[in-house]
Amino acid sequence: MLTEHHCHILPKIDDGSKSVEMSLKMISMIKSQGVGNIIATPHFYAHREKSVASFLEKRNHALEKLIEADPENKNIILGAEIAVEHGISKLPDIDKLRIGDTKYILMELPYSNFASWYLEEITDTAYEYGFTPIIAHIHRYLDYYKKSELEEVLKLDAIFQINNEAFGSFREKRFVKSLINDGYPYLFGSDAHNLSDRKPNWDLLQKKAKDSIIEGAEIIL
Repeated sequence: MLTEHHCHILPKIDDGSKSVEMSLKMISMIKSQGVGNIIATPHFYAHREKSVASFLEKRNHALEKLIEADPENKNIILGAEIAVEHGISKLPDIDKLRIGDTKYILMELPYSNFASWYLEEITDTAYEYGFTPIIAHIHRYLDYYKKSELEEVLKLDAIFQINNEAFGSFREKRFVKSLINDGYPYLFGSDAHNLSDRKPNWDLLQKKAKDSIIEGAEIIL
């Protein structure tokens, strides 16, 4: 069974879905593409939020709207895409942003020049709470980090999340296949934000990736 590990389907909480109606259409599209489990991962930027508690309140409210519109949405699992920032590992209640009741936490590296403190914040967060970090869309950093810097990221005791879109790019697909062939743990997500330029694309993954690659992905639920 396919699992959507990374998507922005909760309405009006980040730069993803703009309405309940859009969310419902996105969810329907995801399910129609063979996905059984959906993990909603709205962006969490510590510098923009009053607290983790206020973010959780907004997240829960967004999910409640979806459940009101369709009770089947009560099965959506909540998480967050946590931006790596200075001090994120020490933020009160950061552990409450884990995926459901698991020990996994999705973290997004900065799109800027590489710095060693990025990895320190991820490692400290994981160690403090006994988490296994999932590094969001690892292939997107090809344009930001040097090869040696990406190799440092890959040394993390982590799972590497791959956006389905990577299989539509020759360069990113080559990187991802190398990562998989080298034995790194990985999983997939659409990172869907809307119904147009960033729509659910599990059909792309199933068309472009071998069954063995899809079946070899980690299962965290």
